[in-house]
Amino acid sequence: MSLVVLVTVPPERAPEMARTIIAERLAGCVNILPGVQSVYRWEGEIAEDPEVLLLIKTTGEKYPDLEKRLKELHTYEVPEIIALPFDRALPEFQTWLRESLESDH
Repeated sequence: MSLVVLVTVPPERAPEMARTIIAERLAGCVNILPGVQSVYRWEGEIAEDPEVLLLIKTTGEKYPDLEKRLKELHTYEVPEIIALPFDRALPEFQTWLRESLESDH
């Protein structure tokens, strides 16, 4: 199973987090989508912050390690990490994604 994982992060953290999870082969690709303005409730108050959305492509097999690593890298007490499975994609993309997550031999 392939996954798209959505993670909101502070803008200054996005590039380093993306590079780290790619280098560690926890994801095949990370898109950094700037300009997200998040409005949410935290500790009983309404908060609003500029954020960046990481759009991460990975597999179900890699997800537990990816989630653990994202929590380690993240600065938030409760980070938004949402995994959405997908079963339809260009077959060549699916092959590339699986191959990009394999260790070099």
